[in-house]
Amino acid sequence: MTVDFRFDEDQARFRDSVRTMLAKECSPERLRVLSTSESARSPELWKQIAALGLTGLLVPEEHGGLGLGEVDFVLALEESGRAALAEPLAETAAVAVPLLTALDSKSLAAEWLPAVAAGEATIAVGHPENAFVADAHVAKLLLLERDGEIHAIPPARVEMTHQPSIDPLRRIYTVEWQATSATRVASGETAKRTLAAVFDRGAWATAAAQIGVADAMVAAAVAYACQRQQFGQVIGSFQALKHMLANVSVRIEYAKPVVHRAAFAIAHELPERDVACSHAKAAASEAAAMAAKAALQVHGAIGYTWEVDLHLWMKRAWSLDHSWGSAARHRARIAERVLDGAGPAPSFGFTPGV
Repeated sequence: MTVDFRFDEDQARFRDSVRTMLAKECSPERLRVLSTSESARSPELWKQIAALGLTGLLVPEEHGGLGLGEVDFVLALEESGRAALAEPLAETAAVAVPLLTALDSKSLAAEWLPAVAAGEATIAVGHPENAFVADAHVAKLLLLERDGEIHAIPPARVEMTHQPSIDPLRRIYTVEWQATSATRVASGETAKRTLAAVFDRGAWATAAAQIGVADAMVAAAVAYACQRQQFGQVIGSFQALKHMLANVSVRIEYAKPVVHRAAFAIAHELPERDVACSHAKAAASEAAAMAAKAALQVHGAIGYTWEVDLHLWMKRAWSLDHSWGSAARHRARIAERVLDGAGPAPSFGFTPGV
């Protein structure tokens, strides 16, 4: 199978539209204000995101969505990271929507998918690989796992405790709730298969956002290096600094097609989906961490201060590293598949006859 990594004109225009809107609505000043608010979320911004089609991109057309795929979504997710978007776009639109679509409960899908597409609801997802549930405080529905089963829980029936995060815009919670037969929406092999897909989707969507975060930090470092002077010249003219930022840019560019490949693997339900998504998360996490380190070195100690915009993206990079599995967790997962499985995954080299 030949994979074409090029995006068509419609996908590129859609990315540009998302970038323009988020650049306008997610200014660093607005993000600072949100971070000090009670919920750190903006219902008005979520409506704007929905109006652009992002929340309903993966929602089937019969439920009011666009009925598109992950390859169409991946560039928009990158833009959400570039803008340090606080809203739960990945959790709701990239993880919860396909989960609802995959469940046997048609009534649940009919109730919630149109609401998500219209920007009237967000959905939080719990998974054994995540210690905390992101954005549980604003969710209209929680899809949670217990003992290998999936349950749909209304927020009124949970007790949530806010947990500290290095990123003031990330809101994560521990959730206590009671499982009953009435709340169970999947069990057995169906639940096992669905939870595996949820983890892969969460890892991929987070990786896509990390690419945007990394790009934003490099851009901030370059802009600062072109302004800051030392020894009578801008520091951007120093060869060591040029090499450092060039190395980061190369790492990001190598991670991008890996993330795009994961989107393709999910969209086409390829057997190597798990490896492709773990590869994407590991590559994107490492690129974002490298970008954060380099950008902080360029800015010096002031890069970590509240007054400098860079800290918004650095903290997002560090917090996303542990969301849906760390880079170390995903490298171990790849090793299990390649070294301990039946054989190497098809994506790790040429497969004769394919």
